[in-house]
Amino acid sequence: MCGIIGILLADEDAHVNQMIFDGLTVLQHRGQDAAGIVTSERGRLHLRKENGLVKDVFQTHHMIDLRGNFGLGHVRYPTAGSSSCAEAQPLYTNFPHGICVAHNGNLTNAEELAEHCRNNLGRHINTDSDSEVLLNIFADSLIKRETKEGSDCDMVENIFSAVETVMKLCKGGYAGMYLINGVALVGFRDPHGIRPIVMGTRKSSKASNGTDLTDYMFASESVAIDTLGFELVRDIEPSEAIIITLDGKVHKRRCLPTEQS
Repeated sequence: MCGIIGILLADEDAHVNQMIFDGLTVLQHRGQDAAGIVTSERGRLHLRKENGLVKDVFQTHHMIDLRGNFGLGHVRYPTAGSSSCAEAQPLYTNFPHGICVAHNGNLTNAEELAEHCRNNLGRHINTDSDSEVLLNIFADSLIKRETKEGSDCDMVENIFSAVETVMKLCKGGYAGMYLINGVALVGFRDPHGIRPIVMGTRKSSKASNGTDLTDYMFASESVAIDTLGFELVRDIEPSEAIIITLDGKVHKRRCLPTEQS
């Protein structure tokens, strides 16, 4: 069991660091092994993760460096891999775009998929964490789709296609979020719907041409949404992905048939 949180603020000059810190604090019961936050500041990623509790991992000088209006947070309870700091999340790959993942759950075929990544996809898997498998399969599928569709491709459709590939290949119970740098925040849940993930919104402090803007949030539990002053919208459904692009547009889709009994 892990705790995950993702926030996208409409105001590019705002910072999510304190909000993610506070959200992870109320999700601390979901994992006490390690904590991590990644933020995106106008295309530049800032990452801090370490073994320990939220209050110990993030000191003032760390928080100052975690700038940006867009980010992920994670508290870890190790159910796969080891307790190494290298396996603390969020995890990051630079290609394509710069993608980070925060994930809660277990892949039952993680070892097989890690070998698939190494031998067939040419992607380096550096840890025993199944989250790294989720990250690399998504990244590989996304770049292949972008290459196939060309420069005029629909990025939202590319993301849905990559999530669909993840759900087809990755067996088990999981929920997670991808931060695609400069592109979107993505929340997703496996076809079994075993692991929880919810979505919340609130009115942004910033308006555009007199039109109200919206801040968005995903979290493992609604307690984090309530604590940060967001309104609970709903659970992400089994096999569903919700994409929130940086311009605040929301796209949602069931990527596969559900497998609930």
